[in-house]
Amino acid sequence: MVGVGSTKTTANIDAAFIKKVRYNGSYYYVQGKYNEIVIANKKHPLASNYNPGENPTAKEAFVRLRNDMIAQGYNVGYGYSGFRSYDYQRNLYQHYVNTDGQAAADRYSARPGYSEHQTGLVFDLTDKSGNLLEDTAASTWLKNNAHRYGFVVRYQPGKEASTGYMPEAWHIRYIGQEAPDIYHSGLSLEEYYGFEGGNYATAPSNSSQSKPSLPAQGTYYFTKRSSIKAEPKQSSPELAYYTAGESVHYDRVLDADGMRWISYLSYGGNRRYISIG
Repeated sequence: MVGVGSTKTTANIDAAFIKKVRYNGSYYYVQGKYNEIVIANKKHPLASNYNPGENPTAKEAFVRLRNDMIAQGYNVGYGYSGFRSYDYQRNLYQHYVNTDGQAAADRYSARPGYSEHQTGLVFDLTDKSGNLLEDTAASTWLKNNAHRYGFVVRYQPGKEASTGYMPEAWHIRYIGQEAPDIYHSGLSLEEYYGFEGGNYATAPSNSSQSKPSLPAQGTYYFTKRSSIKAEPKQSSPELAYYTAGESVHYDRVLDADGMRWISYLSYGGNRRYISIG
C-alpha cells in the first residue's frame, strides 16, 4: 500500500498532461503515468462482446480493503457487486427504466455498454444488511482511504456534470499506483485525465420517458403484478398474471389502446399480451 498524508489539495492539471483518448476495438483508454486507464462513461462505451471478468489484481486489492474495513468495525458486509456483462447490465438498466423512467434511471444506472462494471475494475460495497454502502462513518473512511489500496470513489458529490452520475459512496474504481495522485487532486477521472464526460450524446426523448424503451425481443423482468391478456386492450379480460420478480421471454413490442405492450406465444401457440406502461 502507498502511505500518504491526509492533506488534500485541488490541482490544476497542466495541458501537457491531458492524454489522447484511444480505442482498441473493445474499449477507450488513455495512458496513465504507470498503466493504461480504461474509460467507461456516457461518452465512451465498451464493446458489447468485451467480457473480461473481474480483474484479478483489482479483486485482490478490493478484498484487502473490504476485509480491513470489517476488521476495523465498520458497517461493511462481505457481499459486493463486481463485474457485470453487457447482457446483465442491459436487463438491470431496463428494470430501472421500467420502474423510474429513462431520465431518472440515467442518473444512477448505466445503459448497456456504458457501465464501469463491465471493465472488471469496479466494486460496489454493501453494509452488513446487504444494502449498498451508505453508512456515514464507513463511507467517509472509504473516501479518505480507498486510494491506499489503488481505488478511487468514482462518483463524488458535486461531480455529476463531469461523471454523469449522482454521488455513489459505495462505488470504487481500481486505478493502481496513480490512485493517490487522483485522490489528492480532488478531481474526477474525467477532469484529471482530460477526457470528455457528462451526459449521453443523445438525451432521452419525452416519448421514451413516458413509455419504456425495449428491444424488439428479449427478456422482460416484472416489478409489479401484470395481467396477461388475449388482446392488447385494457378492456380484455385477465387470463393470468405475472408477479414482481418473475420474467418472460417476449418477441414483439407494440403500442395499442394508449399503452405499450409486450407479446409472446404461449405453450399452446396462442399469442398473449402484457401491458408495461
